[in-house]
Amino acid sequence: MIKALGTSVVVQIACGLKHTLALTNNGELYAWGSNKEGQLGLGPGIRKELKPKLVSSLAGIPIAFIACGGYHSLVVSKSGAIFGWGRNTFGQLGLNDTTERFLPTQLRTLRNSRVRYMACGEEFSVFLTMDGGVFTCGNGMYGQLGHGTYSNEILPRQVVELMGSIVTQISCGRQHTLALVPKGGRVYAWGLSAAGQLGIRVCQKNIATPQVVLGPWLSPSDIFAVKVEPCSGPFGKDCVVKHIFSGGNHCFATVTQRSENIAPDDCRKLEPSSQVVTVMEEQLMACQQVPSEASVDHELLTYLETVFRSLACINASFLLANDAHYGCSSKHHGVDITKANKLFDIISNFKNNTMTELIFSCVTESLLPSLVNSPPDVETLRVYLILPLYNGFANPPNCSTLHLPFATSVLNLQTAPLKIVGRWWSNAPAFYFERLVRTYKAVVQHFLQQPNFIENKVIPSDSRLRLILNLLKFLDELNYSPEGQRVHYSVFHLPELIDIVDIKVDYFRWLTEVNAPKTNIFFCDYPFLFDATAKTALLETDQAIQMQSAMNEATTRALTHMLFAPILGGNPNQHDHVLMLEVSRENIVDDTLRELSHYESRDLKKPLRVKFRGEEAEDAGGVRKEFFMLLLKEILDTKYGMFKDYKETRTIWFNEFSFEDVQMYYLIGVLCGLVIYNFIIINLPFPLALYKKLLQEPVGLGDINDMDPVFSKSLQDILDYERSDFEDVFGLNFEITREFYGAKKSVELIPGGSTIPVTLENKKEYVNLMVDYILNKSVEAQFTAFDKGFHKVCGGRVLKLFHSQELMAVVVGNENYDWQELERNASYKEGYTKDDPTVVLFWQVFHELTLEEKKKFLLFLTGSDRIPIQGMKAIKITIQPMSDEKYLPVAHTCFNLLDLPRYQTRKRLQYKLLQAIQQTQGFSLV
Repeated sequence: MIKALGTSVVVQIACGLKHTLALTNNGELYAWGSNKEGQLGLGPGIRKELKPKLVSSLAGIPIAFIACGGYHSLVVSKSGAIFGWGRNTFGQLGLNDTTERFLPTQLRTLRNSRVRYMACGEEFSVFLTMDGGVFTCGNGMYGQLGHGTYSNEILPRQVVELMGSIVTQISCGRQHTLALVPKGGRVYAWGLSAAGQLGIRVCQKNIATPQVVLGPWLSPSDIFAVKVEPCSGPFGKDCVVKHIFSGGNHCFATVTQRSENIAPDDCRKLEPSSQVVTVMEEQLMACQQVPSEASVDHELLTYLETVFRSLACINASFLLANDAHYGCSSKHHGVDITKANKLFDIISNFKNNTMTELIFSCVTESLLPSLVNSPPDVETLRVYLILPLYNGFANPPNCSTLHLPFATSVLNLQTAPLKIVGRWWSNAPAFYFERLVRTYKAVVQHFLQQPNFIENKVIPSDSRLRLILNLLKFLDELNYSPEGQRVHYSVFHLPELIDIVDIKVDYFRWLTEVNAPKTNIFFCDYPFLFDATAKTALLETDQAIQMQSAMNEATTRALTHMLFAPILGGNPNQHDHVLMLEVSRENIVDDTLRELSHYESRDLKKPLRVKFRGEEAEDAGGVRKEFFMLLLKEILDTKYGMFKDYKETRTIWFNEFSFEDVQMYYLIGVLCGLVIYNFIIINLPFPLALYKKLLQEPVGLGDINDMDPVFSKSLQDILDYERSDFEDVFGLNFEITREFYGAKKSVELIPGGSTIPVTLENKKEYVNLMVDYILNKSVEAQFTAFDKGFHKVCGGRVLKLFHSQELMAVVVGNENYDWQELERNASYKEGYTKDDPTVVLFWQVFHELTLEEKKKFLLFLTGSDRIPIQGMKAIKITIQPMSDEKYLPVAHTCFNLLDLPRYQTRKRLQYKLLQAIQQTQGFSLV
């Protein structure tokens, strides 16, 4: 026994002229012997190794097969990645050059050819694919490559003479090659023939194309085809070749009597005993049956220890069936996630603690420490997809030994492998991605719940917490794409955060401590954790800071004006502490624009007050609500031509052919900013794309669908169509036709686009250009002005805390009505209680209203028929009595206060309430 291999079991061995390779069952590759030509793969400077030494540069790669040539070595992974090293004088490594390699180098040209088996001659290499194709490269001076020439090949080239046949075995001598085609029982040989090693009974020095070996297993038709006499054998013509072998200058084959149950060996079907150990359901089920206190069979323990300590074994496990895992790449990981999840569920149900603890120690003490930031191949990254399914991740107290090391390994990956892991995660099933998010969110909770971790509700610097937060930030970035979200953004929310951390203090520090040490942690750097309640609180905090600043500035200006008015002059409105707008209902647009023109942009941050000319109501909130509803309904009306409407989706978008000055779009942007800044809920008919653009999020085809589903489907049909008659069916060029006030106008999407046809090859570019034109280029001037006006009021770092969907919900609210919640949150005063007969009648009548009638009541009570982003819990209705039941109920919109007379009958209450909710326009003192 070779002691250098320890307790590992050797499953494969291969020998060159002066070196040896050995593959163990835990996926480790050892090499020893001469390294003069780099054939050990241990790097330069090592001439020889007398004992087996680990080829560490291939650590983690699930090797399936190894082969040695005279002075070079080859390995192929489970999913067909080939690595070669050593002498390369004739191109035998297939790397498109003749430079020797002292470290394993990947042969990328065969990456997607599904190579399963290899054989090496002294200075050439042969590759056998899953579909029975044969490729060769290297020295061809004796015809051993089978290409009909005696030239060398520095890139693997398929043996054309064997195309159409399914080869199942290959074997190489020093300078010749054998191949077995089981159909017809033919053995082919080519290469050096001086010693008769090809078995073709022809005295010819070299044969450069595959020739049939004239053995006794040939059928009469085969013998007739080559016109030779049959040779005798132990079974005559009723024999079949079982296996072929080649030595230096000789060959032999094992044959057996033909039978229905006898078939030639197939080198493509590697024996399980020759492979690295993998996680198998049968073994896990056996472990699951072991009672909690029983002693565990030594073989089971050895199996668990071998497979869970080894990165290569994990990467070789849970692969897609039927060789669908071949061609591992950034787009195709080859892992059967459903199968992996099932097998880890079995592990979670182990009864025996010895086995559970063994797996945990193997993962934490061996597997995780073996991860490196620059893995040798994409197949070694499978562990990052597999390991989060391990049940140990469901236990947050394991964070120090499991979650943190794993997160460290992920975030320390170099750019390219990190991008691949991210792509695999984002393309994984939704349940997997959500599980990953919830796993690390639970770890954040675990940290925050530790005694003495938080003092005064301010988070101290802690590198461990920062690491977990950074991984969640990485996941949040993966969750968004132009096509939409992988999981709903609320999955990232941590509602408990607002109870643990003073987020207003966190926000203030985040704003003011710009040059704080990088070790400081601000939760505002991780806004995906904030739910609607938290983000609304932060928006209110920002508003309070901005308003106070504006008011302080106004005070300073007022004092300066008082002292120096005769000298400086100026507009006295600038010195008010509020932004006061006095408008009429009849000319609300003109009046508003005139009023705003009296103020500078800095005044827009002041508290807003609105007064309707001729009305007595003081603005405590309700007047502002109605003002914005009336103003924006008028100014956004498509009759002005500033916006185009999409009737099917009831949305509007900028009109690229508007005759209005862009300054009008600027003012509309200001008004929309004021809506958010003053927490007014109004159903603006803009699609989500507007909010994405305001926050500089990417827009895509899905956003077209939000406006025009029919047009969006036509673009999707273009993407989905794959038939060769594409151009005949669609007949498109790189141009778009738009309607310009009744006339048709064509716009080229690219220079000369009207003459450039859309084809199968460029159709994706065409769709992307169409989307970009509609949402960006065609309305660039209009949106730029709108964006400038919006950010003049509502700009700043606070917007970085919001996703587009959340910002949209702040403006338009939502329709996730919970009418029972409205009743539960109600309060009563002036003698009313929840058990008062009139109150009981009111809620009975209310819950019997139709949805539209309930929305009218909401509009009557609050000034909007939609609810805030936080949900119905944010609406606190207060009900107080009125003495005379001849009056209608009265709503004090500013305070969500309802005056409800003490109606004596249910019918009268219902009648009066329905009358009242029709009167939702205009305010007066009560």
